[in-house]
Amino acid sequence: MRVERERGVGPVITAFSRGGFKVEAGEFIGVYRALRIWPDGSEEWAPPPIEALTVEALGALLALDPRPEFLLLGTGATMQRPPPSFVRGCEALGIGVEAMDSRAAARAWAVLRGETRWVVGALYPL
Repeated sequence: MRVERERGVGPVITAFSRGGFKVEAGEFIGVYRALRIWPDGSEEWAPPPIEALTVEALGALLALDPRPEFLLLGTGATMQRPPPSFVRGCEALGIGVEAMDSRAAARAWAVLRGETRWVVGALYPL
């Protein structure tokens, strides 16, 4: 799927398929099988199984200053619930968790960053 790019909002997920998520940020274009994305950057990551997901697995993504409003958690090809301990850990940091399948998370990223919302994303492979 191709997603329209908003200008001036940092990295944008412009397309996705089973091969990964295409991210564009200025001159940079990359494709990531699994993706961590924030308003100023993006990177590949090796996520643990969803049932083993911890706050520590997301590292600096949740420690940004200012803190993100919430985390878009793309759980892969289908929506899966993250562990309650993970959600509680994020909420203890003042960060909400919005879990959805990774395709929906990629689309939501474009909309929310187009609104200049301060959010982060962690997307499991499709």
